[in-house]
Amino acid sequence: MEQYRIRRVRAALLALTAAGGLLLTGCSASGDGANGSSYDGGNKGGGYAPAPEGEQQGSSPDSSDSDSRDVTPEPDYLSTFALDVDTASYGYARRTLAEGSMPDPATVRPEEFVNSFRQDYDRPDGNGFSVTVDGARTDKDDWSLVRVGLATRAAEDGEARPPAALTFVIDISGSMAEPGRLDLAKDSLGTMTDQLRDDDSVAIVTFSDEAERVLPMTRLDGNRDEVHDAIDGLEPTDSTNLGAGVDTGYETAEDGLREGATNRVVLISDALANTGDTDADTILERIASERREHGITLFGVGVGSDYGDQLMEQLADKGDGHTAYVSDEDDARKVFVDQLPRNIDLTARDAKAQVAFDPETVLEFRLVGYDNRRVDDEDFRDDSVDGGEIGPGHTVTALYAVRHKPGTDGHLATASVRWLDPDSRTPHEESGRLESEDLEGDLWDSGPRLQVTAVAAYFADTLRSYGAEFSPLPGTPSLGELSEHAHDLARSTEDKDVTRLAEAIDQAKRHGD
Repeated sequence: MEQYRIRRVRAALLALTAAGGLLLTGCSASGDGANGSSYDGGNKGGGYAPAPEGEQQGSSPDSSDSDSRDVTPEPDYLSTFALDVDTASYGYARRTLAEGSMPDPATVRPEEFVNSFRQDYDRPDGNGFSVTVDGARTDKDDWSLVRVGLATRAAEDGEARPPAALTFVIDISGSMAEPGRLDLAKDSLGTMTDQLRDDDSVAIVTFSDEAERVLPMTRLDGNRDEVHDAIDGLEPTDSTNLGAGVDTGYETAEDGLREGATNRVVLISDALANTGDTDADTILERIASERREHGITLFGVGVGSDYGDQLMEQLADKGDGHTAYVSDEDDARKVFVDQLPRNIDLTARDAKAQVAFDPETVLEFRLVGYDNRRVDDEDFRDDSVDGGEIGPGHTVTALYAVRHKPGTDGHLATASVRWLDPDSRTPHEESGRLESEDLEGDLWDSGPRLQVTAVAAYFADTLRSYGAEFSPLPGTPSLGELSEHAHDLARSTEDKDVTRLAEAIDQAKRHGD
């Protein structure tokens, strides 16, 4: 997992600025038409902002996979990443802590902790995003936490949306017999089937040592009993041939492909491949090619105390989808009953964010998480570079630790989001600015949702640092202090999710003592 990077002011960058513009360095994920960025040193009001359309900059070859690059780009004032609404890392950490163990630091992705909680951002009226940028001062001198919040339009019950063609690929290997795995999935799928519309379609594929097409793509109108019978008949059997399940699932989705519909594979598994094709790259390539050719996206639902978190996340990333983790009935209802049917529609494709910090007021910054979602800065406006697929009702939060230049105030940052219209593929952008006076004073006196975001980020950062070589975020409280803040927030917000966060922090404190 890529280390956090602290980006510092360097004389070389200032020299480039004086010469007429800051040349951004770093590996490019595309060789065609990557857009550059520039800094207008004479425009004190505008600060440091992404480049206007049309400014071109060359890109370097041999860097198509930014997730695996070995060379860290030179420091600059831009931070660019693909949007991500995954939450599986947080759900799996809670499950691990509840069972008496600390989570493996390699499975802790801070952005998935942060994005597991409700936010209070304004929402746009149509497709696309609103942009909210705010923050507060930490206890550490000259450091603040800056929150970049992106929100799509609210998901309304009964609103018009395209029909869905959902292929459920269900792991029925022996490990799925554990309580809270297959039984939970069956109950949830049964409930969800009753909530889908008549013009939606469902197919079911199961896999253990082999894969089987249990139900071809079937329109729900008049056929719900058939779908329920197929779900009720699922029983755990042998080993886990995940490769066969993915292959058969995508073949089934392709056979049942519906024009004008949302075609999606929903993979429900502990992602512990141990039979057949266990090579992750082969499985990933199948998913990537189907996504590119047919637009079939993937939603990964993780289950089980032993869980292949990394593989499931990679599968979802390659499949232009996202992941969630289900450990109990509350999780299952949220994922299958509330989220999946409501978010079948898409409001944005290939969405990326870019935050530009002003070198007049900012010394350094650190993005919390998004390590394997980083995008080369010059690829922000290269629409051939993959971003995130986002539906209605979503919020995306990125948190930064930002160190100010002492004695300065004014413009701190500009946050921009770029996305493609899901139908026309027309690109759009929206931006928001942060001024020093916009910081809400002390962090622990700021709004409750900003505090929840901070607690989730600090908690993830602490878990990720446990037994690993990660520098803590500036101003990180102890687990005892985090617990106090979380319990106070749970009482003030009356939010059950925040209560569960406080309980998880308490469990971590007990295990870590």
